[in-house]
Amino acid sequence: MNRLAREQSPYLRQHAGNPVDWYPWGEEAFAKARSEDKPIFLSIGYSTCHWCHVMEHESFEQPQIASLLNADFVSIKVDREERPDVDRVYMAFVQSTTGQGGWPMTVFLTPDLKPFFGGTYFPPTSRRGRPGFPDLLGELARVWKHDRARVEHAAGELLERLRAVTGADGRTPGEATLAGVDALDDAVARSAAVFDAANGGFGDAPKFPRPSELLFLLREHARRAAVGRHDSSLLAMVTRTLRGMALGGMRDLVGGGFHRYSVDAEWRVPHFEKMLYDQAQLVLAYVETAQATGDGFYMAVAEDTLEYVLRDLSHPDGGFYSAEDADSVPPEHAADPGARKMEGAFYIWTDDEIEAALGSDAGIARRRYGIRPGGNAPQDPQGEFRGKNILYAAATEQELSAGMTVEALNAALARIRAGLFAARASRPRPHLDDKILTAWNGLMIAAFARTARALGGRPAAARYRAAAQQAARFLRTHLWDAGTGSLRRRYRGGDAAIDGYAEDYACLIFGLLELFQADGDPEWLEWAEALQARQDDLFWDAGQAGWFSTTGRDASVLLRLKEEYDGAEPAAGSVSVSNLITIGHLVGDAGALEKAERTLARFGPRIGSAARVIPMMLAGLSAWHADHTQIVIAGAPDSAGTQALAEVVARRYLPFAAVVPLPQGAARARLATRLPYVESMAERDGRAAAYVCRGFVCQEPVSDPLRLDAALQLPAP
Repeated sequence: MNRLAREQSPYLRQHAGNPVDWYPWGEEAFAKARSEDKPIFLSIGYSTCHWCHVMEHESFEQPQIASLLNADFVSIKVDREERPDVDRVYMAFVQSTTGQGGWPMTVFLTPDLKPFFGGTYFPPTSRRGRPGFPDLLGELARVWKHDRARVEHAAGELLERLRAVTGADGRTPGEATLAGVDALDDAVARSAAVFDAANGGFGDAPKFPRPSELLFLLREHARRAAVGRHDSSLLAMVTRTLRGMALGGMRDLVGGGFHRYSVDAEWRVPHFEKMLYDQAQLVLAYVETAQATGDGFYMAVAEDTLEYVLRDLSHPDGGFYSAEDADSVPPEHAADPGARKMEGAFYIWTDDEIEAALGSDAGIARRRYGIRPGGNAPQDPQGEFRGKNILYAAATEQELSAGMTVEALNAALARIRAGLFAARASRPRPHLDDKILTAWNGLMIAAFARTARALGGRPAAARYRAAAQQAARFLRTHLWDAGTGSLRRRYRGGDAAIDGYAEDYACLIFGLLELFQADGDPEWLEWAEALQARQDDLFWDAGQAGWFSTTGRDASVLLRLKEEYDGAEPAAGSVSVSNLITIGHLVGDAGALEKAERTLARFGPRIGSAARVIPMMLAGLSAWHADHTQIVIAGAPDSAGTQALAEVVARRYLPFAAVVPLPQGAARARLATRLPYVESMAERDGRAAAYVCRGFVCQEPVSDPLRLDAALQLPAP
């Protein structure tokens, strides 16, 4: 076992048995490179990365390749999920020099950490235009030994160029101007131009969920409707996309939850890993769409996804694990300890397996899920799914119902799902990445809390609210230092480590603000405000606005960057803008609104042209230009009157409203110190009352749900 056996990262520990003399990122490795005058081989990935597994098996497990690395390089392995600061610097380098990026990321550095060559996956032998990894190592070792001056000069020039391209050189940009609503129109048009009307989604294969883009379109739909600009096309783009994902192979139709992305345009063939951040963001998109449309289909998908997270990604004490792998041992090789894992093995089925699991229900299952005797994967260039079936909704319930009552069909579909779930449970499970990351947990807390709010008085709401509360308490206990007011990034096996990044603060604040609006506990609001103050202290750029990703204190991270791309995860700055708008309109904090405005203004009037790059920041701009309300509900939480009023709010799509369910007793007095405007709000004549305010100017309280509908001035879906 090498040094990585001492690390907590599941990804690093996966490589602990390699013959490569791996080091974790740190001074021990840097000192060795300097003392032995060797270049650094930096390999970055994560534990559920399919091609990371491939490169490990093909190269890092092979003694001959390991000997080349050990002789001429100092090898460092980094988990990008634990150290996004390191990953971003070298990903920026790889993308700027090769035009593409991904994981595993392969970068070669000078001993002072300057990159001079980079790429992603390299095969063990040269093929399809990619040099073989051993050939690459030999050439780079030769160049380092015999042409050092040219390498070091190029590395220095490349780093300076990277500083300029990323804005890390500190140069002041042009004058900041806050964009108007015309920029939002431009952004919508750009999304519409690449929308796939046939299948949903944006662009062609491969297709990623892009929930940030969907959330932007939902907010623009609501903002436009509020000013009389009803445009059904925005909502249609969202619903077509979410329905396509929910009925395709992208979604696990047996166990719930969503896979990472689809390799084809029809959402049929997924890349099978499941990430916590995808579950969280997609739940938010489905819940908001359910509210915007009144269609229970979307809420059912959201709840199904949350049930998967509760069952398979939850720590017993609260908090949520990071991911499940795409790869697992095929069931037919389960007894072989040396069997190689295969992508999707846990999720795919032969026709015979369907028959064995379901018996007389197999015929309906075949039609429902598109099962074919020879397999149904439309794109399988590697032959990985030969003879296997990827489940997708090939037939609608209406198409299946011929000759059956609705009750009989529903009972059959329930039996089929339960039967497949039970049969699948005997298979070797994919690897679980059981580290708990603050940022991803913040997103998941927000998803549980938002769903609880949207469900109103339905039974599941209490379970989801409790899950959000338990996770928040877990983070507060294990990942927050009350003495310094600082967060940690990662918890695993009793160990909390790595100072939190801007995204950890931003996403947890988001979750806490949603949780406060779900249960009214002032503890969550107070903690959110304290974290926002700490985030601003550590990361805010007072000169040019926005938040740096890091504090800049770690000298081994060569560039202090502002992460602005809303990719698989929303950027910290985008989330923070929305947080500050919420805080500003909830608490009346003018300073929070000023920071949000300055950050939005950084992008200037042409922000709409970046619709595909920063959709969550555009969602913040939409919120900035919207009419905001405060909705306060006073009454005993369990009373019928309170629940009836909360139900009215729950079924409305109100993305620009701050909701305050007033707590009782001492908690209410504590809350009034932060929200003075609620101090005089109370039940009316012994009945629960709702107060609708705009700019903290409130209408007369109402106790009648129908009058609350009118006060909200929004049509029912």
